[in-house]
Amino acid sequence: MKQFQSSRRSFLALAALTPFAAVATTACGTSGPGGGGAGGGASMWFLTGEPNQTTMQKAVDAFGSANPDHKITVTYFQNDAYKTKIKTAIGAGQAPTIVYGWGGGGLKTYAEANQVEDLTAWFNENPDLKNKFFPSSFGAATVNGKIYALPNQYVAPIVLFYNKELFDKAGVQPPKTWDDIMSLVKTFNDMGVAPFSLGGQSRWTSMMWLEYLLDRIGGAEVFNAIFEGKPDAWMHPAVIETGTKIQELVSADGFIKGFSSITADSKADQALLFTGKAAMMLHGSWTYGAMKKEGQNFVQDGKLGFVQFPTVAGGKGDPKSGVGNPAQYMSISSKASDKEKETAKKFFKDGILTDTVIDAYINSGSVPIVNGIEDKLDSSPDKDFLTFVYDLAKNAPTFQQSWDQALSPTAAEALLNNIDQLFLKSITPQQFAQNMNATLGK
Repeated sequence: MKQFQSSRRSFLALAALTPFAAVATTACGTSGPGGGGAGGGASMWFLTGEPNQTTMQKAVDAFGSANPDHKITVTYFQNDAYKTKIKTAIGAGQAPTIVYGWGGGGLKTYAEANQVEDLTAWFNENPDLKNKFFPSSFGAATVNGKIYALPNQYVAPIVLFYNKELFDKAGVQPPKTWDDIMSLVKTFNDMGVAPFSLGGQSRWTSMMWLEYLLDRIGGAEVFNAIFEGKPDAWMHPAVIETGTKIQELVSADGFIKGFSSITADSKADQALLFTGKAAMMLHGSWTYGAMKKEGQNFVQDGKLGFVQFPTVAGGKGDPKSGVGNPAQYMSISSKASDKEKETAKKFFKDGILTDTVIDAYINSGSVPIVNGIEDKLDSSPDKDFLTFVYDLAKNAPTFQQSWDQALSPTAAEALLNNIDQLFLKSITPQQFAQNMNATLGK
């Protein structure tokens, strides 16, 4: 992989590479918030960081050359600066024509306040475009049964990675069930190796465990009820069982000692896996690139294994379901002019995920959310992993968006705090459920 993604929180924006908060690149003229470029074009805000910034700018430039009457002006922001800026702009009725986002809770807020366009009928009128994308990518773009955003870019599921060398040494196979996991915990502890690496100080890394466990135990409908804010949704028995299994894993020394002081942004958790100090790691697919770059040929020498998250006995979830980041998203501001909306829709149809853009993402080690790219992936030096990610995302009957992106900012922060306490066993699974139940509707 030529370019690695950073963390799950900002894997689109390698913001540290850019010393500025925002930079405007205009395809034609200049634009302020809510305004288009010269000649009535549309405006778009996007994130800094490579390879995505260059890839997007090339797409916009190619679209502008092919459509001189539909120019788009792009302003680039660092990740955190963007999140603050876009909320302010939308609240003031000064959003750019094209609103970049992560779907889920943020999009739900915008949709329910009528600040972004309902694209459902437009997608129905353009079935070829809708069918181009993974079906699972539309979940986080949908609010109350209506589609408010175009899925785009690439998929980043959570993957169970393992150290093949350690597994060979132990004479064991990667886990297929939760019982397998608990058995492997004993095996590796007896060898003096930590069963699982975990950057627990970052909190969202611990969240990945709950996301998959809840899905496998209760099925996708349990978190869907939470997302929809249904009364007592967090009190579902599957939530309690999820917390119980997590604490059993902690009590069995399933995680590296001192996990609560290890950070994911430092990539210390990844280093524990590729240096052989930990046998397994549950983490985002974006860590593949980082481990390939920094892992002392761990990836290149074929020592990195990867499998789907195991099943749980008696669980209702589909073992093919995924969790993580199903895509990134673009909406259209309801305050934009008819001409700007027309330009945005034309760009969505003709300028996003063209063959050139698809190739650029694959070359950077990512899997675009597009059906029928098997041959392209097969020619990549990373074909084994990219094909694994592609099949996981394409075949997933449901793809649960990361909880702290799916929920409102208030509920998401409470979630991370309570997850931290759950893993430290300072609250019980029942208390976790009660604490989170109090956030419904907030």
